[in-house]
Amino acid sequence: MSLLNKTPFFVAAVFAVCLSVTVASFAAEASEPPVRHTLGRAFACADYGGCHVYLVDKNGKITWEYPAQYPQDIWVLPSGNILFTHVRGVMEVTREKEIVWRYDTAEGNEIHACQPLPDGLVMVAESGPMQLVEVDREGKIRKTVKLQTKEKKTHLQMREVRKLPGGHYLVGQWGDNLLREYDGEGKIVNEIPHKEMFSGIRLPNGNTLCGTGDAHRIVEYDSNGNEVWAVNENDLPGNPLRFVAGMQRLPNGNTVVCNWGGHGHVGEQPQIFEITPDKKVVGEIYDFQRFGTISGIFILGVDADATRFEVQR
Repeated sequence: MSLLNKTPFFVAAVFAVCLSVTVASFAAEASEPPVRHTLGRAFACADYGGCHVYLVDKNGKITWEYPAQYPQDIWVLPSGNILFTHVRGVMEVTREKEIVWRYDTAEGNEIHACQPLPDGLVMVAESGPMQLVEVDREGKIRKTVKLQTKEKKTHLQMREVRKLPGGHYLVGQWGDNLLREYDGEGKIVNEIPHKEMFSGIRLPNGNTLCGTGDAHRIVEYDSNGNEVWAVNENDLPGNPLRFVAGMQRLPNGNTVVCNWGGHGHVGEQPQIFEITPDKKVVGEIYDFQRFGTISGIFILGVDADATRFEVQR
């Protein structure tokens, strides 16, 4: 952990690492159909393929950006600062682009999820050691929770992880094909099997909303593990599900989905869309001129505090 501002070095390093990815992602830019921004919502996003994090206004204008090596998870804090993962750590950056907090993992590990917690703590999911750590503002690890996996490849172990208000954790164990719920000491208390479990979001009614990566499904389960709502690969005309990544359930019941197009489908469908409970698409972002493959989204303008478990994402 370091609180040093290493911005110039960080920017140069990320640019060098991500240049080839960005060029590949935008190679077909000249032939792309017109950009479509019909979401009508301001948001922050983690552009995994473009190696940047962005703030975007409701008209689709980028109002802030910062380079990051393969960012996956992103939060906007009550202070206005942006908290996000990059593959080797987590950073909190001000609107003036000052790094005010960071956590760096050991070489060979990967980080794909983080979460702001009460009292200034940040939960960080470390693939490799397969553990969750809660870190304070001074960089001290306050809690470590060891998790269980059969997956030996670091990159496949975890994606989205969320701590719940009661102290449990939901862990998308991608390579294990499971969403696991652990208690505060790391004991498995529940699991939902599904191919390529990327994420689990515990909703206010006790249901769990899951994204399933390259299994091409969005599934909502009740507390008994029964499917109560699902979107399958070809249910949405114009928005076939590819790699289902980050999502956010809004107070009106709609769901905003990151339809990550990697693995052979970049440019074929919008990167982000919003659907109603009756599966009608009411907004989308199709913009391969400026964005690559978007993995995480945080909708702005929702009256909720991200540090108090109030944002359903």
